[in-house]
Amino acid sequence: MWEYTDKVKDHFLNPRNVGTIEDADGVGEVGSLACGDALTFYFKLDENGKIKDAKFQTFGCASAIASSSALTEMVKGLTLKEAKKITNEDIASYLGGLPKEKMHCSVMGREALEKAITCYLGEPEKKTEGEIVCECFGVTDLEIARVVRENHLKTVEDVTDYTKAGGGCGNCHDRIQEIIDSILGTELPKKKEPLVLTNLQKIKLIEESIEREINPTLKKDAGKLELVDVDGNRVMVRLGGTCAACTKSHVTLKHYVEAKLRELVAPELVVEEVQ
Repeated sequence: MWEYTDKVKDHFLNPRNVGTIEDADGVGEVGSLACGDALTFYFKLDENGKIKDAKFQTFGCASAIASSSALTEMVKGLTLKEAKKITNEDIASYLGGLPKEKMHCSVMGREALEKAITCYLGEPEKKTEGEIVCECFGVTDLEIARVVRENHLKTVEDVTDYTKAGGGCGNCHDRIQEIIDSILGTELPKKKEPLVLTNLQKIKLIEESIEREINPTLKKDAGKLELVDVDGNRVMVRLGGTCAACTKSHVTLKHYVEAKLRELVAPELVVEEVQ
């Protein structure tokens, strides 16, 4: 369970400035219901060009609501030039911190603010630039590179916390790591030669990999994986939580679970779901 600060709880339970501004000067929309988080941010300027009102509508978790509420309070009284300098770290700091797994909520707030300012300035909204790296959440290499630079991220898990990229099937993990390494100026680690494992060693390594690498990722979406049996290279598992009823569970099994176990244990493993 994540630990929330009192300020996060307050902005979640008593969100400020919920709603719309009919004659808003700027409107910014980010996210989508399909990805689990969506935010629309509105602002209105006074005669001096300062933000006199800001409101939001959001669909998401406690951190998404709290981050959006906080942002509306933070921008009031600022010029657009000043507001544009607000970073996702500023939003998190205003709330006294966010769980690292929820930092993508503060990133979403910053992006909505930027889009609202772009809307006011009459600039055309930028089309998606760069190469789509994470197909599950539609995150590009440029978006990943930006959060890595701005927040000094070092691992794929860090990137997932800030953008959700890599939090689905897992196929993009290698590409995300390449982006991180190119920014940090490090070399990709050389692949180790596969070890010849006994059956007991294989089972133990599979169990450890599920608990250490796979279940923490699935738990972010209230899912889990249970090892049922291992027969040679056949790994029989049972999905639980939200994964059990998910229509894309076969994608998760083949493109994330199987791929991860082949990477961490043995390349010839085949994962099968049992009831």
